[in-house]
Amino acid sequence: MAARTKARTRALDILFEADQRDVNVAMLLEERLDDPTSRAGNNPYTAQLVLGVLDKWSDINAVLSDYSQGWTLERMPAVDRAILRLGAWEVLWNDEVPDPVAISEAVALASDLSTDESPTFINGLLGRIAEVKSTIV
Repeated sequence: MAARTKARTRALDILFEADQRDVNVAMLLEERLDDPTSRAGNNPYTAQLVLGVLDKWSDINAVLSDYSQGWTLERMPAVDRAILRLGAWEVLWNDEVPDPVAISEAVALASDLSTDESPTFINGLLGRIAEVKSTIV
């Protein structure tokens, strides 16, 4: 597994755990980075992803809400919310990762960790966001 793929998985773990435990994402990230037994600190991209999502949290949630037809953020499975937040940040604000790669990685995470319908939903939503990216950022 590639280093960035592992970093995405670890960032997803942090975002998902914070959501499920209703704890502050930044504090959880700090705990993971300080914990010598945690793998989160092995790759700086994990922290970059989580901090990027945190920095654009409101913007990401607004974009996801605007473009997810028929689905509120609260109605989405928690793992899908976390995957979409990561994917949206990479598509909209990380110029180092090509949009198709960010979308493909998000779909792969959904395929491994979520429902049978999630990969298609995530692919469609992130694809639409990529299409209208110039009107968002």
